[in-house]
Amino acid sequence: MKEIILVKYGEIALKGLNKSTFEDMLQKNIKRRLKKLGTFGFYRRQSTIYITPPEEADIDEVINRLQKIFGISAIQRCAVFPKDFSVIAEHAPEYLREALEGAKTFKVESKRSDKAFPMKTPEIQQELGAVILDAFPHIGVDVHEPEVTVRLEIRDNGAYLSALRIPGAGGMPVGSSGKSLLMLSGGIDSPVAGYMMAKRGLIVDCIHYVSPPYTSERARMKVEALCEKLTDWCGNIVFYCVPFTELQEALRDNCPEELFTVLMRRFMMRIAERVARRTRCQALVTGESIGQVASQTMDGLTCTNAVCSLPVFRPLIGFDKTEIMDYAERIGTYETSILPYEDCCTIFTPRHPQTKPRVDQLEQSETLLDGEALIERALTGIEVVDIRP
Repeated sequence: MKEIILVKYGEIALKGLNKSTFEDMLQKNIKRRLKKLGTFGFYRRQSTIYITPPEEADIDEVINRLQKIFGISAIQRCAVFPKDFSVIAEHAPEYLREALEGAKTFKVESKRSDKAFPMKTPEIQQELGAVILDAFPHIGVDVHEPEVTVRLEIRDNGAYLSALRIPGAGGMPVGSSGKSLLMLSGGIDSPVAGYMMAKRGLIVDCIHYVSPPYTSERARMKVEALCEKLTDWCGNIVFYCVPFTELQEALRDNCPEELFTVLMRRFMMRIAERVARRTRCQALVTGESIGQVASQTMDGLTCTNAVCSLPVFRPLIGFDKTEIMDYAERIGTYETSILPYEDCCTIFTPRHPQTKPRVDQLEQSETLLDGEALIERALTGIEVVDIRP
């Protein structure tokens, strides 16, 4: 029995004259993600991508990968039949057996896109329901909350029967909204921020700051591991690792302790923006949440924004920590994020950080060091790593 996977669009279905551009991008992303699993066939019709797997394909792994591709609203594993109800009725019980044998209730949903098919939708549902009840006498019908929903779609190019409709990741295809640079720490928040911007169609590259000997090689490896986790959702990531020791030591030695954290953030933003412009990123992304730490007050965020001309996206700004942790567990980054290796944001932490800094205060403090030279030396020492799923 021939099987096929139907991929249903999310927001793409609502697009107008440029819809095909989004469809092309989604199909390209799917092909890239499935490439290592074999040679698949693809075609598109009626807001659906039809994927024909090779005989040797691990369908469970195919579906697992499809679930992590943004732009997909639902995935169906289907048997393909000719548009002849007698053939469908003959083979449906065999195909549906695994799904229905242990179930207590079911219902049938049908969609007749091919209006030339002789049976109308209510008749299809009634007749297929009768076939299922004859084959599985233990099961009952529940049209409101069934354990299993059997779907039969009569489309232009065939009839598609399934009992499994898996939710997709939603959102927009990665690459359809531009390119961004995520300020990736070793914590819980920033990987979630990257995931959320990828869901809105952004390519996400990552920048991270290291301060040896205050931070260890294991801390860097932890962040690269987070990048690898994110590639499941974001696709390929370019990882920029910035040496930050000299700049942090200069801040520690020359500037007021209570302003250290916000000053550090301002230099991080300056460096990130220069990397973004060189690599044609159109926005910066951070994992900041309002009021979560001293540097993330309204005043602190205003002071860090003041050094940037690119947009700064903060998708977690209104989330509390519990919500962010739930997302991190869902996308598979939480266990890596809580590994006990310090990043540069946790060293030289002031005893009493300023929660209401002013831009003029910070600018005055920055005159105490040669910031431009420090930035240039940090940029010169950047290491670049391509990370692929």
